[in-house]
Amino acid sequence: MPNALAQESSPYLRQHADNPVDWLPWSQQALDLAREQNKPILLSIGYSACHWCHVMAHESFEDEATAALMNQHFINIKVDREERPDIDRIYQTAHQLMLRRPGGWPLTMFLSPGDQLPFFGGTYFPEKPKYGMIAFSDLLQRIAGVFLDEPEKIQQQGQAIQQALIEIELRENQNQHGADIGALETFDTQMLELHDSESGGFGRAPKFPQPAILLQALGRAFVKTAADPVYQAIDFTLQKIAQGGIQDHLGGGFFRYSVDDRWMIPHFEKMLYDNGQLLQVFSEAYRLTGDALYRDAVDGIVDWLERDMRSTGGAFHAALDADSEGVEGKYYLWSPNEIAEIIAREAYPAFAYRFGLDQPANFEGKWHLHAYHDLPQVIQKLELDAAAYAGEHELLRQQLLEVRAARIPPGLDDKVLTSWNALAIRGLATAARVFMRADYFAIANRCLQALRGECWHQDRLLALDSGSGKHLPGYLDDYAHLLQATLDCLQFEWDSSTLAFSIKLADQLLELFADEVHGGFYFTAVDHEQLIQRPKSWQDEAMPCGNAVAALALHRLGLLTGRRDYTQGAERALQSVADNINHAPFHAASFLALLSEVNRPPPLIIVRGSGDDLPQWRQRLLPRLKPGQSAYFIAAGTGGLPDEIAQKSSDVTSAWICEGFSCRLPICDIDELLSELELEEPGSIDINRSST
Repeated sequence: MPNALAQESSPYLRQHADNPVDWLPWSQQALDLAREQNKPILLSIGYSACHWCHVMAHESFEDEATAALMNQHFINIKVDREERPDIDRIYQTAHQLMLRRPGGWPLTMFLSPGDQLPFFGGTYFPEKPKYGMIAFSDLLQRIAGVFLDEPEKIQQQGQAIQQALIEIELRENQNQHGADIGALETFDTQMLELHDSESGGFGRAPKFPQPAILLQALGRAFVKTAADPVYQAIDFTLQKIAQGGIQDHLGGGFFRYSVDDRWMIPHFEKMLYDNGQLLQVFSEAYRLTGDALYRDAVDGIVDWLERDMRSTGGAFHAALDADSEGVEGKYYLWSPNEIAEIIAREAYPAFAYRFGLDQPANFEGKWHLHAYHDLPQVIQKLELDAAAYAGEHELLRQQLLEVRAARIPPGLDDKVLTSWNALAIRGLATAARVFMRADYFAIANRCLQALRGECWHQDRLLALDSGSGKHLPGYLDDYAHLLQATLDCLQFEWDSSTLAFSIKLADQLLELFADEVHGGFYFTAVDHEQLIQRPKSWQDEAMPCGNAVAALALHRLGLLTGRRDYTQGAERALQSVADNINHAPFHAASFLALLSEVNRPPPLIIVRGSGDDLPQWRQRLLPRLKPGQSAYFIAAGTGGLPDEIAQKSSDVTSAWICEGFSCRLPICDIDELLSELELEEPGSIDINRSST
């Protein structure tokens, strides 16, 4: 059967359309073909920006001899993990069960034709034996031989994996006790134990930013003094990340992870989901410290989103490749001579000192920009005028960016993914509130409206835009992150139609994803394609755990609207993972936010009043709010309000402070409100970094 990927919507699948491999997309037709021909399935999962996916493709999938082996012995199915995270999640779990180590991409799994149960797997396999790994062609022949000659082994392994998946579900749904508020302190302890006091981050290379952990640590830092180890650790880590080569210091935005301990050399792909979350992280970090470095990181991400990632419909594309011209990182690398020829001679010493051009090359004979020294160090060392240098540095950045833009850029994955765009909306809306940037909110709202137009189809949420030609039903992450995104947008600008959409999302989330027996939410809807497992997670991964985000958003919406079915669904979700949170809170940062808010609901402020007063109240209140606190500004006469909000009215602009379902008497003076809430200007606490 010929390669069938040419007409697929996924850029990743189309990258393999010219392979001599008879690739099929995941479909019932492909599964039926494997069963009819009694051939094992070779399942290959990856994504378009994945460097090692490209390597394996060049070495093996483009090789005629290797392709002939694949076509002779297997039904070959290619999956884009971004379109089908359900399939990826299941077989990544199976990989870990079989090999006792995490998987990754490319993921290579061999499945039985009748039931799609895996019997062997791995990630990248080389064309020749190296790194202690078998050559891929040799592996293919061995797998084919075992399938033909020892079918009982295949059956036993598949049954063992199936039983293990069942036991995971049983174990995680039994004997759940109450979630212990002490898990918050345990999180602090575990974070500090893993914190790298030399280079920041948690653990050793490769280092991922881990935004869910950063956000939870920031939330904890807000309730501590600047001298507290948690405060110091999170500020130190974010300083190192923002100054490191994991940030694109010219074009803005952050790469996926660092291959070294110092955050110097990244794996060069840029993902929308990372940057959406890091918008939240650095906005909250600025609110905590007032440090301009964090504001600049936010500005850089927004610049990158608008310049490189915006779709014609107003949403954002998925990712930029790690490679350009077939070489990892080539687009981003420089030589000192190149830079010296572009920028003014008198400006070069400061730029070179800051970014290490006066030191040995740091990536394959070239220089990737990593801030060896921060701005205050540069200014002090070279005795520069701070204001003048800041303006000069921005000019240099623009000059170098213009030259870089003329190079052949990395490939763009132009998918519009609902959950990833929802994370971008959340980040933009958070930045809009912290910095009071109406332009940031306009970008967030434009994206939200694009998702409502492109990803809401026949009264159901899709996982990617309908213009792709695929109508993949939304996953839990799509509903959860979009629901929270609507609430984030409502805080900056009230829109009753957005609230109505929030309620529709919440109702479908409960209807389609709720585990009615044990509580919590499955990753796939009740009417989703039946796979070998219906996953339900409690841990954060590269994206925050959808189970936790769904519960937290429901809890917040329930308190806003007075819907106790929402808050009860959230509390049942928390109960369903209580033992996991108690034992391993560091891996359940998103659920810790829910634990904190359920135990002690933070202030929810409803401000009602005239159109003239509301902007002033919003301007003074929003930037001061701490993580978890929320405020909504609703003009008098606004329609489409639930009774819980509509009954709050006054002849003068007034604010109601609510905690849980109880609200205090209204306050009609903004200064009194700020005093009552004990809110201060962003960064009002002395950071005192000299103590680190």
